[in-house]
Amino acid sequence: MSEKNFDLVVIGGGPGGYVAAIRASQLGMKVGLVEAKHLGGICLNWGCIPTKALLRCSEVYHLAQHAENYGLKIKGLEFDLQKIVERSRGVAKQLSGGIAHLLKKNKVEVFDGYGRLIGGGKVAVEKDKKPLATLSAKHIILATGARARTLPGLEPDGKFVWSYKEALVPDTMPKKLLVVGSGAIGIEFASFFKTLGADVTVVELVDRVLPAEDEEISALGKKAFEKQGMKIITGAKVTKLDKGKTTVTAHIDVKGKVQTEDFDRVIMAVGIVGNIEDIGLDKAPKIKTDRGHIVVDEYLKTGEHGVYAIGDVVAGPWLAHKASHEGIICVEKIAGLKDVHPMKVENIPGCTYCHPQVASVGLTEAKAKERGYKVKVGRFPFMANGKAIALGEPDGLVKTIFDEKTGELLGAHMIGAEVTEMIQGFVVGKTLETTEAELMHTIFPHPTLSEMMHESVLDAYGRAIHF
Repeated sequence: MSEKNFDLVVIGGGPGGYVAAIRASQLGMKVGLVEAKHLGGICLNWGCIPTKALLRCSEVYHLAQHAENYGLKIKGLEFDLQKIVERSRGVAKQLSGGIAHLLKKNKVEVFDGYGRLIGGGKVAVEKDKKPLATLSAKHIILATGARARTLPGLEPDGKFVWSYKEALVPDTMPKKLLVVGSGAIGIEFASFFKTLGADVTVVELVDRVLPAEDEEISALGKKAFEKQGMKIITGAKVTKLDKGKTTVTAHIDVKGKVQTEDFDRVIMAVGIVGNIEDIGLDKAPKIKTDRGHIVVDEYLKTGEHGVYAIGDVVAGPWLAHKASHEGIICVEKIAGLKDVHPMKVENIPGCTYCHPQVASVGLTEAKAKERGYKVKVGRFPFMANGKAIALGEPDGLVKTIFDEKTGELLGAHMIGAEVTEMIQGFVVGKTLETTEAELMHTIFPHPTLSEMMHESVLDAYGRAIHF
């Protein structure tokens, strides 16, 4: 067993860990990275990327189904589920290999094994439960990610009850599917399987779907999903799953009244829990945890000297781009760079790649009012945008929220075609502390979907031209 010294050791090679390792190497540090399973982590291998590959296939299938709306005729349309899955896995494999290349290019030494703290600035690495190496470093970053939350009695079995992993590689197309949870993961899978023909029911504990989003956007989302044929049950919970030979009987409690229904498959999408077990936290007693996640300060420091944590193992929102940015902040602070700014959670965009897409940044209208802001709210519908109509995507809304007193952009919320690409315009605006004046004076190209962003700002101040 070898023993090696580094300036920085990163445990976890996901979007937070590998970015932190590469940035540290760029800053002149000698870096070791420990990854137990797949470079790229859950996001690249079993999350963000492969789900988008699946959703792209369903999007193309949806367009082909409605080809006549565009003056086109397609006969004999069908899909091959196995090839759809193979394409998704191929995309993930290609990108995972790319990360290995980037790490090698940046002279990051990668250890294929499981890492845990053993105290004294050291990390023990093992492979197949056999010691592989001991790494010592002045600085150690925990980037161990998270896993799907399970509920007692509703645990995935890999056959009838799926986690996100089984849902990504389905061996069959369920005729009837139950999705438990209507956050981004749940709704994306619901959208994928519904588009390919499954009869989909979504059960959500709170009183609306996409509960993290602005209430107005959530309502429009529910309306769109139901129009597609999804059954949405809010204010409800699944209390029991009875597995038969070919189906699962779900007991659904809707405000105290229990109803039962049979499904071919069930997807559990009820959140995540941080991977804090068996990573040596007992050897770092000053590290605190809160509800399954490690507590850190604004620069990602834990209570233990020289130990940091980033990504899904710390507080949310649990998003890959947040993890990557945290990795940069953490490493640049370690390196002593000047003007390292802590993360502003309100400037982190959120995207859901269902149909229609949903994207947002900043405060919802309700949250802004709760914080005491007097707000100006602008709205612009897709149906009034020439590009949206030309695309055949007239359903959607762009909503903006401003502080009436200062003109500060407090939040932006969208639903409709390609809003996951559009939201970044408002993210840049928030980062630059833009007010309504700069946004009004910004020239947006015509004809584009992005024009709706401009019109929404104008509408907030009673100056909309096209609506």
